[in-house]
Amino acid sequence: MPGKTPKISPLQSRKQLLLAESELNRALLVGDLAALTADVRALAARAKSISLIASSTAALVAGVAAFRRKKSAPGDATPSWLQTILKGAGLVSTLWLAFRAKERVQEDKS
Repeated sequence: MPGKTPKISPLQSRKQLLLAESELNRALLVGDLAALTADVRALAARAKSISLIASSTAALVAGVAAFRRKKSAPGDATPSWLQTILKGAGLVSTLWLAFRAKERVQEDKS
């Protein structure tokens, strides 16, 4: 009969309402998980960059400290030019490796 709406029992109406609510909650959960995943990735990227900066700084400080450190020599003898060159090369290699690692991380982000 046209124009008449079929009667739905209160139990069927409640069931349809609960199903619709469940679908809505499922969609919200998927969105929340996507946002959480993005936040965790951003946090991991920040932690990685902070650790890179910290390790570069530590390498720089260690290199400078090693370069400036004087070994006790008998009679205040000055270090030979070979020792000075080797210490300088060690400092340069430490700095080179630190900055190369930083460049690689920046390339990975691109």
